[in-house]
Amino acid sequence: DALQVYRGLPVLTAAPDAADLAAAPHHLVGTVDAGEAWSTGLWVAAARAVIDDLAARGTDVIVAGGTGLYFEALVNGLADIPAVPATVRARTGDDYAALGEAAFRERLAGVDPAAAARILPGDRQRLCRAWEVFAASGRALSDWQAEPVAGLAPDSWRGVRLMPPRGILYRRGDDRFAAMVASGALDEVQALAARRLDPALPACKAVGVRPLIAFLDGALALEAAIADGQRETRNYVKRQEVWLRGRMASWPAITDIDPEDQWRSFLALNPDLTA
Repeated sequence: DALQVYRGLPVLTAAPDAADLAAAPHHLVGTVDAGEAWSTGLWVAAARAVIDDLAARGTDVIVAGGTGLYFEALVNGLADIPAVPATVRARTGDDYAALGEAAFRERLAGVDPAAAARILPGDRQRLCRAWEVFAASGRALSDWQAEPVAGLAPDSWRGVRLMPPRGILYRRGDDRFAAMVASGALDEVQALAARRLDPALPACKAVGVRPLIAFLDGALALEAAIADGQRETRNYVKRQEVWLRGRMASWPAITDIDPEDQWRSFLALNPDLTA
């Protein structure tokens, strides 16, 4: 998962708990420091290493999470983009801070117009990524991405989308965020904030971090912070659904909400698994 890889936020990212971890081996959970910025490429490389190792031992793997880009990159392949030196990354961040988004985007458009056009407003991380790849390699990120390396063999995997009714997901998301706050999420966010990390880091942009920091800073009442976190959760649910319906439309969908019903529906879609 894009955020469960980071240490220190198991409650806020709904990472597997002790019972889950005891029930089955899990991989890539809580393995990365929150001060690091893992990219899709780093995650795919790590996931492929685990999958290939377990496959060599005859073990099947379940890849679960909510980040559609990660699934797409894993199964379809991802461009083999060269590593960016830390000095280039730091200089890019300084340039962004000095120029501001509009001027920085305009500069990027001069070398990678496709990236400048597709990256949404306010997405500092992706704007900087596009520039630093060009600065390090002399080639536009969009050109690298047009030449993806191979993904998983088509007959080696099967995918399924869990798509219960949105209204039910919204209600569950509201309840879950309130439960997270009551179960230690505030302590996690307080520890994260104390590190004074770059707010553009992925861990610092986890759903709920911003409003809970605002509460800890005295800028929001707790009830308002919880309401904002619930709103962020609902917005994220909607964005996930848009991706699932668009980019993963060929995957079969399960609309049940109960886990046991979901499992029965999955077996109905894949009868060979019960043979």
